[in-house]
Amino acid sequence: MTSEHETWQWQDPDTAWKGAGLYHITLTIPSREPLLGTLVIPDADATQAKVERTVLGEALVECLLSMQRYHEHIQVLHFCLMPDHLHVVIYVTHKMPVGIGSVVRGFWQAAKKIGRASSFIPNGIRGNYQEAKGSIQGEKNYQELLRSLQTLTPQLRGQLGDAAYYALPPIFTEMPFVRPMGQRRQLPATLRYIDMNPQRLATKRLMPGFFRVQEGIEIAGRVYSGVGNIALLQAEHYAPVHVRRMMVEAAEHGEPQEMRDYMNGCVLAARQGTVMISPFISPQEKQVMEVLLKEEHPFIYIAENGFRDYYKPQDGLFDAVAAGRVMILSPWEYDADKRHVTRADCVAMNQMAEEICSLSSIEPD
Repeated sequence: MTSEHETWQWQDPDTAWKGAGLYHITLTIPSREPLLGTLVIPDADATQAKVERTVLGEALVECLLSMQRYHEHIQVLHFCLMPDHLHVVIYVTHKMPVGIGSVVRGFWQAAKKIGRASSFIPNGIRGNYQEAKGSIQGEKNYQELLRSLQTLTPQLRGQLGDAAYYALPPIFTEMPFVRPMGQRRQLPATLRYIDMNPQRLATKRLMPGFFRVQEGIEIAGRVYSGVGNIALLQAEHYAPVHVRRMMVEAAEHGEPQEMRDYMNGCVLAARQGTVMISPFISPQEKQVMEVLLKEEHPFIYIAENGFRDYYKPQDGLFDAVAAGRVMILSPWEYDADKRHVTRADCVAMNQMAEEICSLSSIEPD
């Protein structure tokens, strides 16, 4: 039997963007190994956190910047290298003969070549530049490694043969995400979001106790208690998950397409970095939450009750909270006698989700 997940095919539509504009690109190491850099937190102060590049990270940055030499209409406006991923803002100055997807795919192919070369060099290629910087010899060795990585890349296939070359781990096995930003007014918030990446990662490492109940969280005039990663309240994009009754009724009468498209869109938005917010009340909303949990996307959950002492989320939420992917919010005190959710509660929680989304630094186009 085909599952709903397979039937719906949670995939981005085949879209080609050729016009001038701003694009947010994210390239990630799917294994989440910190091969591109080392997070440094001076004096345990998250606001001072920075990422010191490995040789592989340095080579990836040089590969990124070289993109401008091959595409005259492209400028690398801003980037932030993290231990396991790279954020980039690209400015396309004029309409291009090919879509931005083709350009990014070319960068991805080059990144995979660097990844394979780094897999081939047995020692030192993932070492940290700062560790070698103390001596002239150390810096010289680092530069030699970097040059080796760059010059070895085009030679490996001929040297090893196709079978051995493609057997080398490419490191970057997944196509980067491409988000068209649409409007220039989005740029400051996006740059701020990118630059906050080291601080957010440092905060996660310095404050692992996501299960501690945090009181007095004020959002849009309401005061909440919360459990989880409060840094999710500083996200770049928010969107609610609210499957309307009319969608459900239409599906019950044999017209499910609108509901399916909406639910599919929620997952696509989460895949592209949007933090989804919802009380996840209906079966359809719960299904969306199950996909978010399975694919490990961050989201904010509005709870119908407060938090008792030593509160611990149940089921799949537990691991997601422990990993910093979920923030659970509730404006109510804990009520041990609360047994069911009223319609008034549902309306109120959906309104709370909308209120939080309205504070998003970037409005959807």
